[in-house]
Amino acid sequence: MAFGGKGIARIPTENGNYTVFVANSIPGQTVRAKVVKRKKNYAQCKLAEVLERSSNEVETPYQSIPGAPFANWPLAEQHAHKKNSTFELYKRIGEQENLESKFDEFIPSPRDWHYRNKMEYSFSQVIWDTEKNENYNDFGLGFKHRGQWLSVENMNADSGLFDADVENQFGELREYLKSTGLPAWHPARHKGFYRYINIRKSFSEDKLLFNLTTSSSHLEEFDKESFVSKLIELFGKDRLAGIMHTIHDSLGDRAFDKDAETHLLYGKSIIHENLLDLEFEMSINSFFQPNPAAAQKLYQKAVDYALSGSDRNDEEVILDLFCGTGTIGQILAHQSNGAKSIIGVDIVESAIENARKNAELNKLKNLKFFAADVGKFLLEYPEYKNNIKTLVLDPPRSGIAPKTLKRVIQLDAKRIVYISCNPATQARDFVHLNESGYILQKFSVVDQFPHTAHVETVSLFEKE
Repeated sequence: MAFGGKGIARIPTENGNYTVFVANSIPGQTVRAKVVKRKKNYAQCKLAEVLERSSNEVETPYQSIPGAPFANWPLAEQHAHKKNSTFELYKRIGEQENLESKFDEFIPSPRDWHYRNKMEYSFSQVIWDTEKNENYNDFGLGFKHRGQWLSVENMNADSGLFDADVENQFGELREYLKSTGLPAWHPARHKGFYRYINIRKSFSEDKLLFNLTTSSSHLEEFDKESFVSKLIELFGKDRLAGIMHTIHDSLGDRAFDKDAETHLLYGKSIIHENLLDLEFEMSINSFFQPNPAAAQKLYQKAVDYALSGSDRNDEEVILDLFCGTGTIGQILAHQSNGAKSIIGVDIVESAIENARKNAELNKLKNLKFFAADVGKFLLEYPEYKNNIKTLVLDPPRSGIAPKTLKRVIQLDAKRIVYISCNPATQARDFVHLNESGYILQKFSVVDQFPHTAHVETVSLFEKE
């Protein structure tokens, strides 16, 4: 098995074994897979169907969904794979040695199941029959069938990832929406009314935000009051914080679009979540870690690394790059008791606005947020030059662009805490950091998303 949950098969040929990588498969399975890329010595495949299970797979009480391909794989084996494959990347791509001596810990998710705080469900007139392995036409609501965009697998029961009470009511919700006589969206024909349902959950408040996305066709026939009443009937006034309706006519296969209109039908559009004694606002669209319990573990480890070798003077600046909505920066400000100057930088202005609002909500001092290009920040704010002692990096999945990484290195910080949701791109950046004198001191591996191939890491570098 390779990093990223890719099972490896070797097919005998006249010229020797031909290697095939199959995403979301595990050792011991017999699968049917679709080749999506073919090279001379190997092929990349998408999993179409598991024909025979591995002998060590286990049963679960949950509905199988494409978003949890490893739900039947024992959690201990998932953890071992995530740790071992990360080590392999660090050695092969990152050119790191003596990793065992630098390994801090493997941090499992505090919740094995029902850990997600957000889900997106799709409508379609094309439904995948999981027993017959074929499509049929009807009113569908659930998750897209694995490896394609046309059909959905109807959601009828708890998936084990989100909220059990919500998903167990999905069959009744689907039947109600079907009874309105308004059609589900047809992805190929770009026609229909119902398109998506997005739900966000606050674990600390036990509240739910619903957003129904539809096209503008049939709007005059859509009974909004009846829809709100049905959600209240199914999920209760105590849990329903707000219900929204988004009108979205773009042909793109996504629930949100910059030109979409969103209207509040009931309640409010904001809920709150607590992380490490701080309160954060969440809208239906705002970025927030999907597994709050694991995010607390991830962020605490990053903050521990950032403050562990910290200088003992108030002039030290900690710079949080790619800060998003500023969660890490706020935790740093809170746990350093205002003794450090924390700066958060991100190019997305809406994220910075959200960060400032949350910092004000938490009454944090010595904390500033800037909407700026990470690579050009010091050119725009030269007063911080030579004062930045610690950098916290939390880049997107694609990693740090080479030009930006060069500018990051030119900041000449004493230490760098690098959080990554993609150890492959992080390992690539390790080489450039090492060449610039930054040496890996320690790292941890975090399982933010059990039953998936996803893995996150936190690494501490110090300059020689």
